[in-house]
Amino acid sequence: MSDTPDSAVRTYTEQHRTAFLDDLAAWLRIPSVSAQPVHDGDVRRSAEWLSAKLEETGFPVTEIWETPGAPAVFAEWPSDDADAPTVLVYGHHDVQPAAREDGWDTDPFEPVIRDGRMYGRGAADDKGQVFFHTLGVRAHLATTGRATPAVNLKLLIEGEEESGSPNFRALVEEQAARLTADAVIVSDTGMWDETTPTVCTGMRGLAECEVELYGPEQDIHSGSFGGAVPNPATAVARLVAALHDADGRVAIPGFYDGVTELTDTERALFAELPFDEATWLRTAKSRAASGEGGHSTLERIWARPTAEVNGIGGGYQGAGSKTIIPSSALVKISFRLVAGQDPDHIQQVVRAWAEAQVPAGVRHRITFAPATRPCLTPLDHPALQAVARAMGRAFGQKILFTREGGSGPAADLQDVLGAPVLFLGISVPSDGWHAPNEKVELDLLLKGVETAAHLWGELAAALR
Repeated sequence: MSDTPDSAVRTYTEQHRTAFLDDLAAWLRIPSVSAQPVHDGDVRRSAEWLSAKLEETGFPVTEIWETPGAPAVFAEWPSDDADAPTVLVYGHHDVQPAAREDGWDTDPFEPVIRDGRMYGRGAADDKGQVFFHTLGVRAHLATTGRATPAVNLKLLIEGEEESGSPNFRALVEEQAARLTADAVIVSDTGMWDETTPTVCTGMRGLAECEVELYGPEQDIHSGSFGGAVPNPATAVARLVAALHDADGRVAIPGFYDGVTELTDTERALFAELPFDEATWLRTAKSRAASGEGGHSTLERIWARPTAEVNGIGGGYQGAGSKTIIPSSALVKISFRLVAGQDPDHIQQVVRAWAEAQVPAGVRHRITFAPATRPCLTPLDHPALQAVARAMGRAFGQKILFTREGGSGPAADLQDVLGAPVLFLGISVPSDGWHAPNEKVELDLLLKGVETAAHLWGELAAALR
């Protein structure tokens, strides 16, 4: 553990606050929208800007790594300590599309500060949370008197996360030797709220598929043929109806194989969070909570696997009526996976289940998108406890634990590198990721700086 007085880190952070925010604003002005080809040059400019800033920060190695899509940035700062562990920080420098006419109060790529907040696309997701590591490592060095970090520090900042990270796993596999680490820190997440600092312990995986059903060779008359030939729209409705049982459990045989169940300790930690279901329902724009029986709402969205119908269609859907038996129908389904589930196994059991649901005379085709694996760090892992201690020193209060219901590329790092993934983020739900008027709370952003300053000493002690 670092013996640096926490007040020294806080003082250093405040002294460099203005320059730090000016630099962040300069980065936010680069519209690095990876989803829009017109901004390909801006995504590259963003990578070049970050690489130069990391070199200015003191990283002796900074490189731009090419992919078939947008470039990533790699940086490395070895420790002088011979037995220092190695830590890799992950984030992304691309952002979601944004335009003033989407509902922004100001130009999304001309950041402004109002009421202690910086508004601009990428302020929270994810440039702000990547950038706090630059001042964090400087504060770590300045307040410990070290010439190098207490860990061998590496950064990998990708440029296609907002486009689904299509080339990320291949990049990690190609550069696995350079990316070897004892732990991975993902700074692309958030906290419970402005007054409840939390550390995320895991994210769910994702498997997505589209099931297409084909009946007659063309749409046919429902009077002449109805009731005598199979209807693919009826078949797809029955398929969807068979997806869950009466208790809300996924009814696909083998779906729950390997699921890591919640412990009593984890349930108790979830219960410590100031969760108000009525408020949550208002955020969800829903009139009622629903899901697998025997589990709380937080357990359902964080720690249980799910199957959701994302879209369904078939037959005539225009104005008025058109009395046909449609020739085809389809349904899009996504499966959120938890620790212990294997996406390849999920694909196998879903294919077998779908084939069993399809009636004679109906052909089917099922197509899966590339899957994302779940990741989970045990509560007693020393690296996770180091993150919680560092955050506790910055915030001066008890740190609680959450999980994320969504999915991301963090699992690829865990899978390929074989290192535990830890989440360090200071963003809060009100920051408006992907929405108009995205912002970051400046006080929390600076707490992120302080956390990063404490983290390297904490991890150095925990991982030796």
